Amino acid sequence: MAANAALPDPASRQAGMGPHARLECKVCWTVYDPALGDEVWQIPPGTPFSALPPHWTCPNCSCEKQHFLVLDE
Repeated sequence: MAANAALPDPASRQAGMGPHARLECKVCWTVYDPALGDEVWQIPPGTPFSALPPHWTCPNCSCEKQHFLVLDE
């Protein structure tokens, strides 16, 4: 990759992800796993990342949703 080539933004990495995709906060590495939901925000298990409310942030560091990266698994 060329030194001046732009990296894809996180939102484009989130596009097209499946409902079971796990995502990781790029600041503190907290993983959002839809199978577990989010106890801090009272998000029930089975909630895909795409269905999280717009105001949802990382439960650990308050990073916004667009800064989460899809885990390649």
